[in-house]
Amino acid sequence: MKSSGIGGQAVIEGIMMKNQEQYAVAVRKPDQEIVVEVQNYQGIVKNKAVKNLPIVRGVLSFIDSLVLGMKTLTFSASFYEEEENSKPSKADKALNQLFKDKAEDVVMGATVCFSVVAAVALFMILPYFISNLLEPYIISTKLMAVIEGLIRIAIFIGYILLISCMKDIRRTFMYHGAEHKCINCIESGLPLTVENVRISSKQHKRCGTSFLLIVMVISMVFFFFIHTSNPVLRVVIRLLLIPVIAGVSYEFIRFAGNHDSLLVELLSKPGMWMQRLTTKEPDDQMIEVAIRAVDAVFDWKSWQVEQGHLSQEEADRMRAEEGFEFYEDDAQ
Repeated sequence: MKSSGIGGQAVIEGIMMKNQEQYAVAVRKPDQEIVVEVQNYQGIVKNKAVKNLPIVRGVLSFIDSLVLGMKTLTFSASFYEEEENSKPSKADKALNQLFKDKAEDVVMGATVCFSVVAAVALFMILPYFISNLLEPYIISTKLMAVIEGLIRIAIFIGYILLISCMKDIRRTFMYHGAEHKCINCIESGLPLTVENVRISSKQHKRCGTSFLLIVMVISMVFFFFIHTSNPVLRVVIRLLLIPVIAGVSYEFIRFAGNHDSLLVELLSKPGMWMQRLTTKEPDDQMIEVAIRAVDAVFDWKSWQVEQGHLSQEEADRMRAEEGFEFYEDDAQ
């Protein structure tokens, strides 16, 4: 199945879809109106030669996804803050006075940094210290690396199961399913309608869940071959290798998203299984939101014509029959 190149993420009561440097966020507001914001995001590094370097592009893509994800989450949350008529806190006022127009960027940057540090501590450092408790009983350093990797995966699965008990997270997972279904619908050559999206798969090989699981598996491979007796150096090595592991994992996900060989299918199975936890079946209203986000940034009809799924005449007829235009709210 040919990759369309689009991707996205679920936000609060909505979907973000990204096509190259353009992205759209579609959110269903409390009054049930769907609002769509379309903007460009070039990333933290503008140089295209650097952005296309293998391994490096994976690290940059990961950072960009965190920044853009936080930005779109903030946008979607703003509609529900309005509903609650929340007043600025003393901390908000202090930040606005201190940083003025840059206050939102400062808060976003701090939140992203905290998220990264928390994730590294929980999924990289904590498993190392837990596995170290078994070191007096296990002589083999390679076996210790495997045990550490299994503990890391167990913590990750436990974390997903824990947050999935929250009502808001379950709805986010439903929107996550809608995002995948839309992309699978397009890449399968079906017209992007609610009916076709509904019957499409909610699992996709380019998913961020698969990426995180691959990160943990590849980290196990790295630590299996790299060892030192110095405990401080072990932690330092783990921290230094995080960008490399992320870059290698990205290359695998990128390759898997563009190939359908039996080997790729087998290697993608664990990540696809994990998506059963992070994606849920969406309702038709969620699918409508996802379709609006796709339509705002991706001409899927022209893409399907190029792939031979649609004739030009069929694409032109569909455009003529469409009876809606998305509502665009230029920046909040």
